[in-house]
Amino acid sequence: MIWSLLSTVLGGILLLSGVPKLRESAAMLTVVRGYRLLPATLERLVARVLPTAQVILGAALVLGIPLRIVPLAATGLFLVFFAALAINLLRGRRDLDCGCFGFAGSEETPRIGWFHAFRALLLAFAGGVLAVAPGRVGLGFTPPAEQLVGTAIAAVVFAGGLAAMSLRRVIHPGRRTVDSHLAAARTELRAASSLSRS
Repeated sequence: MIWSLLSTVLGGILLLSGVPKLRESAAMLTVVRGYRLLPATLERLVARVLPTAQVILGAALVLGIPLRIVPLAATGLFLVFFAALAINLLRGRRDLDCGCFGFAGSEETPRIGWFHAFRALLLAFAGGVLAVAPGRVGLGFTPPAEQLVGTAIAAVVFAGGLAAMSLRRVIHPGRRTVDSHLAAARTELRAASSLSRS
């Protein structure tokens, strides 16, 4: 039961992360370019393939497909995410959109931190554990009762995540972009300088 639950949770995370990226391909391309890790010729390809891979792997994990390659591929994907985040953090580049679960809204200043990197590493570890789990790979799929419970949990997590992302786009809890702060500061400086001249 624990392996089915872990498989479902990892699959749900991949689905929750991948589906918004499929819907917003232009934003996904912007995120891939923001990491500055790939040659320009590969950025568009990765922006198209990555969300599809996330959704396929997520669905396979939720369905409990008994192939060791599924959790291994998920582990590899999470390790790639960890490496991309860690490289940018080590370069001192924090002001970029993680793209982890959707994209930053227009009122938000996207920012990454070590939390994002270690979260990806933790998910990679969970995928690795799942890949070597005893009895995980066999001839049959996950038993129907376990699959039903796991799918129900994934559906609740997925629906909650989509609702949270939708609310995040509607409600902005007082955060403004750096540009809007700078624009306000410029206006105040102009007003102060015109007062000092008169």
